[in-house]
Amino acid sequence: MLLQNIIKSQKAVIAFKDSPVPESPDYSQINHWASHPDKKDKADLIPRPLRKEVTNLPEKVDVFFLHPTIFSGEPHNEYVWNADVSDSKINKEVDKSTIKLQASIFNQAGQIYAPRYRQAHLRSFFNPHKEEGNKALDLAYQDLKSAFLYYIKNNNKGRPFILAGHSQGSRHLITLLKELVDGKDLQNQMIAAYIVGWGVNKDEFKEIPLGTSPGQTGCFLTWRTYNRGYIPNWIDKTQVCVNPLTWKTDSVRADYKDNKGSILLGFNILRKHLFDAEVSGAVLWVGKPNLFLGGLLQRQDYHVGDFNLFYLSVRRNAILRARNFLEKKG
Repeated sequence: MLLQNIIKSQKAVIAFKDSPVPESPDYSQINHWASHPDKKDKADLIPRPLRKEVTNLPEKVDVFFLHPTIFSGEPHNEYVWNADVSDSKINKEVDKSTIKLQASIFNQAGQIYAPRYRQAHLRSFFNPHKEEGNKALDLAYQDLKSAFLYYIKNNNKGRPFILAGHSQGSRHLITLLKELVDGKDLQNQMIAAYIVGWGVNKDEFKEIPLGTSPGQTGCFLTWRTYNRGYIPNWIDKTQVCVNPLTWKTDSVRADYKDNKGSILLGFNILRKHLFDAEVSGAVLWVGKPNLFLGGLLQRQDYHVGDFNLFYLSVRRNAILRARNFLEKKG
């Protein structure tokens, strides 16, 4: 509720059709990628306790990562609906937050491609802005579709790939999967799709199934994290959820000891046994953080931590699925 009040309190914004639109990205330019194998970036970082756990998978596998909404404050330029990919302030925020804390999870499962895109402003998801916001989201998706097609044509070279997204990135990932992967030739290259922080129906795709076991390939995984006992009233309870500690869809609770490592803002501190995890219908429930004065960190909504609360579990799972895929393909 507080977030929606913040959105409503912003000054009135002009209609999408009357708003200036930032110049579209050119994905042949390396600076239009937040992460790319040909540049040194935040997705290359490995938390200090994990630096000995390296693989040869980045030589064989790609990861295409779609970052969440970072464009959330009062715009400091003329662009009020979509962010400018040349905006150095927003790019810095993207890099030090989602690229460092989320995309880096996958850097031993494959080499990471994370495009910058004209992300829709956070207000796009909330009333009374949703109608205009959908136009901004459509524009953002066109960038990511363009980036993926550029990557496939110029960089992929037939390698298997993992797809991953969070929040707005996951919204776009669902559309991208439907348009370009599900039931298409590219599905044969897909190791798994981590669609995190956004609701997904079990039958969302024609041929891509929900993952129900840790080593399964060719599937999608999804979860949204909340405090135990809390389910927002806007949640579609028919949607699905996977437990990122067990990689199953049942309601069996994974204990705190099953969570081998979370990463918070202190990137080089691996916090073991910080959260448990339990599927409750369409959402993932966690208990009070298991640390001194953990109750002070407890909140109803853990959306911002969907990935990094389970950092090591997701990291090792992506590696497992990539290895299984390569073994199956010989």
